[in-house]
Amino acid sequence: MTTVDPRADLSTLHGPDGSGPTFVLGQYVSLMKPRIIELLLITTIPVMFLAQQGVPNLWLVVATVVGGTLSAGSANTLNCYIDRDIDAVMHRTSNRPLVTGTVSPRGALLFGVALAVVSTVWLGVLVNWLSAWLALAALLFYVFGYTLLLKRRTAQNIVWGGAAGCMPVLIGWSAVTGSVSWSALILFMVIFFWTPPHYWPLSLRYKDDYATAHVPMLPVVERFVVVAKQIVAYSWAMVLTSLALIPVQSMGWVYTVAAVVSGGLFLAEAHRLLSRARAGVAEDALRPMRLFHFSITYLTILFVGVALDPIWHLPLPGMG
Repeated sequence: MTTVDPRADLSTLHGPDGSGPTFVLGQYVSLMKPRIIELLLITTIPVMFLAQQGVPNLWLVVATVVGGTLSAGSANTLNCYIDRDIDAVMHRTSNRPLVTGTVSPRGALLFGVALAVVSTVWLGVLVNWLSAWLALAALLFYVFGYTLLLKRRTAQNIVWGGAAGCMPVLIGWSAVTGSVSWSALILFMVIFFWTPPHYWPLSLRYKDDYATAHVPMLPVVERFVVVAKQIVAYSWAMVLTSLALIPVQSMGWVYTVAAVVSGGLFLAEAHRLLSRARAGVAEDALRPMRLFHFSITYLTILFVGVALDPIWHLPLPGMG
């Protein structure tokens, strides 16, 4: 196994060809992990529609999205700075700017801290300070709680560390109402339970990468059938929690159908993975990435239902 030296100066490694301000800007933006931020926006904006019980103020949505993007980008940049030693030995992350040397560690650190300051002030001044503190709390927990404390020490790292990714629903709700409600907390828990069945299939696919980097992701330290059982357990908890929103927020047919159909498909896919693991199917034939990709589709469908239900509200019987 390759030994990971956290003191290694990775900036000396040869990077991809490129020069000029546009290239450099692109490298810094990639540290923010824009594709991950897209998932955060999928949850933030629909919750604002639900909190407003209709279409929220457009400027408020823009201000919240910009602030949330900068805050999440800060967390991801600082994660890249801290994990640059791990990224250097993992095939999946070997092209990140801090590994290739196109961005220096000092530059990434300053960029991440600057984003944290700007995003907090932006949200505080243009949205409200509750949203700003919630975003800052998510950022700090992701950097110090997950990246520095949990990731390299426990197989449950993604379970508890994933709480940071649940915060956008609270931020979106508080941006509209200035408070946090039971409905927002239910959606927070939906994403909390969603995170393990979303991320563990990816960890199954890249198990050898994590093992090489000495990161104790669950698939590295447990048999695949154990991982699949936990995926199924969290999937059931996720779907049942999503249904709890119906009576609490008086959701109608739009959300109910979205939650039941997408949840049923998610459970079917999770049980398929468990069945194949129990049958002793070869590692390359488990196809865990099917569940990973569908988990993104599930989240999208569910939160589209969250956004559309208050606009096209069709009451359920007895909940009109």
